[in-house]
Amino acid sequence: MGFFSDAPKPNDIDNWVCVMEASTDLEVEMAKNYLSNLKIPSNILSKRDSAYSLTVGEMALVYLYVPVDYKEKAIKALKELEEENPDFNPENDTGE
Repeated sequence: MGFFSDAPKPNDIDNWVCVMEASTDLEVEMAKNYLSNLKIPSNILSKRDSAYSLTVGEMALVYLYVPVDYKEKAIKALKELEEENPDFNPENDTGE
């Protein structure tokens, strides 16, 4: 049993759903700003361990959450963002 075994998983926040996970803050910040321009509320949860400057693995993931009511709209908007900007390609998009 690990020390953090009871920590919440990305989708375990009440009334919020994770629509994107990536390994860089820049990708998630860009997506958050894009959603903000579309009046879609969002929040970032970073699991990046700044004490050790980890940039790979589970301790370096950055998540983008939206309220459950905005899930479909946010996923559609992020897909459009990716189509319009081929350079924007989150490694681990959780949208289905």
